Amino acid sequence: MTDFGAIDALLAGAAKEVPLPSAEERRTLREELNLSRPRLAEVLGVSPSTVAGWESGRDPSGEVREKYAYFLAGARTKLAAETAETAELAEPAEPLTAHIDPATPTAPADPTAPGTTEDPDDVGHLAAPEPCVLCGQPAHHQVAGFPQHLDPAECETAVPRETAEPTAPAAPTPARREPEPSRVDRPARPGRPPRGVPVVPAGRRLKTTDTPDLIGSAVAAALAEHSGDVEAATKALVKRAIPDAMALLDHSRKGGRYDVIAHPWLPDVLRKQSARGADQIWEARPKWARPELPPGEHEVTALDVNGAYLSALKTHLPLGQLEHSTGDHHDRRRAGVHLITPPEWEHDAYLPNPIGSRDEPGPLWVTEPTLRLLLRVSGPAYGLCDPPEIHESWTSGATEGLLEKFRVALKDARDRAIAEDDEVTLDYVKAMYAKFVSTLGESNYNRELYRADWMHLIRAQAFANLWWKAHRAYDQGLMVVRAMGTDEFHVVGDWRAVFDEGRGVTEVKVKDVYSVGAPHPAD
Repeated sequence: MTDFGAIDALLAGAAKEVPLPSAEERRTLREELNLSRPRLAEVLGVSPSTVAGWESGRDPSGEVREKYAYFLAGARTKLAAETAETAELAEPAEPLTAHIDPATPTAPADPTAPGTTEDPDDVGHLAAPEPCVLCGQPAHHQVAGFPQHLDPAECETAVPRETAEPTAPAAPTPARREPEPSRVDRPARPGRPPRGVPVVPAGRRLKTTDTPDLIGSAVAAALAEHSGDVEAATKALVKRAIPDAMALLDHSRKGGRYDVIAHPWLPDVLRKQSARGADQIWEARPKWARPELPPGEHEVTALDVNGAYLSALKTHLPLGQLEHSTGDHHDRRRAGVHLITPPEWEHDAYLPNPIGSRDEPGPLWVTEPTLRLLLRVSGPAYGLCDPPEIHESWTSGATEGLLEKFRVALKDARDRAIAEDDEVTLDYVKAMYAKFVSTLGESNYNRELYRADWMHLIRAQAFANLWWKAHRAYDQGLMVVRAMGTDEFHVVGDWRAVFDEGRGVTEVKVKDVYSVGAPHPAD
């Protein structure tokens, strides 16, 4: 009788090689990103002369070919995005004080109208109406591949939720104390109701303009206000980190294609079961320790990942209202939460489970980063487990770059602070991104943005990033001993040959060094 499993394995292993661009384009892509051959070679695990050979016409094979193709595709995408952003910034800027009233935000301009700067190739007609990524109602056009209304009168995000016809039960907005006003200069919003009147803004889209150095201005003002008292200035800045982060988000979204929907309707799985309880989402937080070590004494280095939540801001975030679907299918153009049955994990002796530390069997709700991690490690490039089974999903059209300008502004400020030994700015920036993530769910400290889905996705992305660092350590010959939380993993071996040491977000720093196991007996 035919062994169908063996045939499937044969077919999986007979996949065609990943196509590569021309040798000239390979070199151009690397050089335009200002990457040296030694740096690229180090990441790919080859020698600089090998990279030079690839850029002269030789082709790699096997797994390294897939890695090189992945780098080239990513480089092409990054350069294309930077080119588009440069063209967008070249347009005439609006004054810094120009804000759109939250009660009447605008929808994307009709690209066929005279004088528009939108790329007509990015907008098209749909053969049949599809749900708008912003409001969920039928739309006849698509923008960048996502169904979306072009006329603000048609889109439900164009009017306040209080006057719009709801498409799903809206969560009540409890009356809460207004947040402390930010001391970062925030332009006044015209038409804003008096204080104390509950408001649910439809979105956070703002007009195009350059982003001023809000972080540097706030630090300078705080130091001046407290007569150079570093401790007092830091305390004041950390206290107002949340409203200042929201001000920075507003400025970073100027010119963005999509609204940041601040108070969307969310399904029950994303709602707390009680006042002090949790919702049903599993974030895959790791708490793993290697069950056994080889005989002998081992020197273990505990490594700390810098800016874990800051890096995790780059993740696929849903743009509009989440929509329900069923079936074992994943659409990479969408993001949200998924009910899955996770696969069995047979590598716990040396690598943590991508699903995190979970003892209970059966289906569970996971986030987009966790699902994508499972799908990737179960694919032919790694083959570490079976694919997860997807039962149902709540998703929306998504983009990985929604918070990218916000993340880069924080990262750049952090890098400057480290270079200048500026601990005030460093503490301020850390408080901004950490509190931003922790208060995205319904919080008394941040009434401007209720996105429990984003909070779970960003946290889960930090956990997924840590898992990949542990896998990289294992893949490069280190012995992984522990992996915990968002930013800590312990290894045995020459870790400096694998990771760069430092305080940058792409680097790691030593948290502790200790010994485990009994020394070998003397001969």
